[in-house]
Amino acid sequence: MYKNYTTLLHSLNNGILTITINRPDKLNALNAAVFTELDMAIDEVNENADIKSVIITGAGAKAFVAGADITEFNGLDKEAAMALAKRGQDVFFKIEHCSKPIVAAVNGFALGGGCELAMACHFRLASENAKFGQPEVNLD
Repeated sequence: MYKNYTTLLHSLNNGILTITINRPDKLNALNAAVFTELDMAIDEVNENADIKSVIITGAGAKAFVAGADITEFNGLDKEAAMALAKRGQDVFFKIEHCSKPIVAAVNGFALGGGCELAMACHFRLASENAKFGQPEVNLD
């Protein structure tokens, strides 16, 4: 991978690309930058013949991805919030339909959008401390 990402770490070993969402201070919460960089990374996966498969994981011991970064949604009007949510859905769709196998290595919380990211991957491997959930179903 040749791009410099601000929210992702990456390494390619023996054809396996490991992508680590690297926002441990925010429990790897999804924001516009993560969506943009994941989108670019999956494009590179599709284009790079040296990449045979992918592992997506989260930095730190507490969370794979603990959902959306709610602070980014604060202050958005309805249309902007819907556009950000749609952006995430488009990236997850691209992951789901990638021609190369993508594994979610779930360590810690996989909540909301993090659970959706794990579900978009072709395979999921969970550590003993993995916790999956959709807490947004309780929102009014």
